[in-house]
Amino acid sequence: MYLLRLAVPLMAFLLVGACSAEQPAATGLPTSALVVATDAAEHTFTVEVVDTAEERSRGLMYRRELAADAGMLFDFKTEIPASFWMKNTYIPLDMLFIQADGEIESIAERTTPLSERSVESRGPVRYVLEINGGRSDELGITAGDRVSGPALEVVE
Repeated sequence: MYLLRLAVPLMAFLLVGACSAEQPAATGLPTSALVVATDAAEHTFTVEVVDTAEERSRGLMYRRELAADAGMLFDFKTEIPASFWMKNTYIPLDMLFIQADGEIESIAERTTPLSERSVESRGPVRYVLEINGGRSDELGITAGDRVSGPALEVVE
């Protein structure tokens, strides 16, 4: 009986803790280091690499948080005009549209969570890097800056 009285509160504590945790689910996606070089500094991000249609369609949907040095890199394998939306995405994001040579073509800053409005690159890009909304401004990242790292197959 003593064990039962001890087990019930412990189980309730564990259940409440599990339900209130805001940790993103393990995605199983590969991660890689990515470096964004500005005029002033280099900034390293740990990114989840997305390169299939199924992974791209989910992206960062349903996540409630993203570490300051984390992001998601979408690889289209070829340069295309890229278009994203924020449906089911709770975190404001900066979207860095990156050409095949690693140059940032444009940045959509502080995208609106849950919006179904299309967010588009200005021209064809191979990659899109999503990071926390406002990080580009905080770190001084602008169009024309360079991105490098093992996740990018940079074509010079």
